[in-house]
Amino acid sequence: MMPAHETYDVIVVGAGAGGMTAAAVAAAEGLRVLVIEKTAFVGGTTAWSDGTVWIPANAKMEEAGLSDSVTDAVQYLSSTVPEPANAGLRAAFLARGPEAVTYLEANTQVRLQPVEACPDYYPERLGATPGGRVLEPVVFDGTRLGAAFARLRAPVPEFTLFGGMMVNRLDIPHLHRAGRSLRSTLRAARLVSEHAWQRLRGPRGTTLQLGNALAARLYASLLARQVEILFSADVEGLSTQGERVGGVIIRHGSRDRLIAARRGVVLATGGFSHDATLRKRFFPPAAGFISATHPSATGDGLRLATVTGAALNTDATSPAYWVPASLFRRADGSRGVFPHTATDRAKPGVIAVNAAGRRFANEALSYHEFVLAMLRDGDGESDRPFYLICDRPFLWSYGLGRIKPFTRNIRRYVASGELVEAADIAQVAAKIGIKPSILAATIANYNSDAKDGRDPEFGRGSTISQRHLGDISHKPNPCVAPILYAPFFAMRIYPADLGTAIGMKVDAQARVLREDGTPVAGLYACGNDMGSIMNGNCPGPGIALGPALTFGYIAGRHLAEGSVAGASAATALV
Repeated sequence: MMPAHETYDVIVVGAGAGGMTAAAVAAAEGLRVLVIEKTAFVGGTTAWSDGTVWIPANAKMEEAGLSDSVTDAVQYLSSTVPEPANAGLRAAFLARGPEAVTYLEANTQVRLQPVEACPDYYPERLGATPGGRVLEPVVFDGTRLGAAFARLRAPVPEFTLFGGMMVNRLDIPHLHRAGRSLRSTLRAARLVSEHAWQRLRGPRGTTLQLGNALAARLYASLLARQVEILFSADVEGLSTQGERVGGVIIRHGSRDRLIAARRGVVLATGGFSHDATLRKRFFPPAAGFISATHPSATGDGLRLATVTGAALNTDATSPAYWVPASLFRRADGSRGVFPHTATDRAKPGVIAVNAAGRRFANEALSYHEFVLAMLRDGDGESDRPFYLICDRPFLWSYGLGRIKPFTRNIRRYVASGELVEAADIAQVAAKIGIKPSILAATIANYNSDAKDGRDPEFGRGSTISQRHLGDISHKPNPCVAPILYAPFFAMRIYPADLGTAIGMKVDAQARVLREDGTPVAGLYACGNDMGSIMNGNCPGPGIALGPALTFGYIAGRHLAEGSVAGASAATALV
């Protein structure tokens, strides 16, 4: 028996979006909360992400004059998530997601706005909407965090400009048109000058956008409620009294400590994307070991919970949410993973080919569907190569992977092997190990119709979702243009994940369940520690963060409404 060193009402393990939401809500309800974070920073993978939150029928849509209903959302999910598993959790999500948004805006620093032109990924399905279900965080001034800004995880460097300048989706077209449009040139100049001023006062820009803004807003909410955060601490185990979880055993520095929780513990450690054993157990061999998530997502929550008898939700069509990614080495020697979500694949003038040199999918599909096509094409073969192929005008206008548009000097990318360059298609094929005649035929076949903006083979650009990801200024098809002008380029892409879909079974109150369906008293889960309510399907952008915020909110409210277990709860380590 180990005596409790401290006692809180609620302990949250993990400081990503789900965990910080649960902590912020519990604190707003008057509870004393401790957040335990294994790294030195808050934000998790959320701070690296685009920060989109998919929540149908939210009040922000109505304020913007956009139409939606829970009935439409149910109809849409019935075709995009056809499996009966977790239907009750999806119903809870649809019922309480809008409630969570309203509560967070009223009681925390979280501010969201609808992305009006961001369609669901299957816009042809009944119940789909052309925009508004996706919410994004309102820009946040990082200086509001004061000294605590140093504890906010920085965004991925490759998604910033000029050493840390973040831009939002509305800024990108203006940056593309800088020098060609007076309005865009003035806007770009303002962004750069503001960033230059910020860099005089700090190590990176403080105008925070996307997932970094969401993480910052949640962090600011914790600070405003005096929520304590313990950094660089490992949770060694859960403490129980009888069958109730009542605290955690942590390793902080060189000693173990028991910290008790009167009401319960919330697990939100980010899933298991970087745990080789769990990946091998649940992922298909062709998926490999590449993840775009933060390396701290090593399955801690799952291991802690299973010792208590918690059950895993393995009813998933896919064990993860997928994204194609390219690999590179940074100047400091670290490996970089660039997720090809929206910046290049759907733009006009690029194709994706398999190891045989043939197209295998519509390049403008959602990142999840595109990787499913990669996995099907690979037929279980591990390390099967895939490539994006483009020409000089494409690389200049849109970039490729981490190579940004209008990059004049590409020598270092070619020298490192990240980018393959050649004077003609035959040389490209030879360099990447593809039969030249096949790759040449693939491009010739594509070009014959692409010159007229058509893609009869895969129908690229045929839906509003695909066209949204293309270049709306390119006519007649925002997603299709021929590949014509030397030099030509190739970049290898790999199946990677954006987060795991297999996690703990929970009920509609976010309580962790045993195999017999009974809740583990005092134990909750949200984020990627919780099994996917969509069963690994991806109906729209923000399909991970939407449920993360919703069930983090549900956990926080349920903990606040519950009765207090004894302060001496759980002194025996399971």
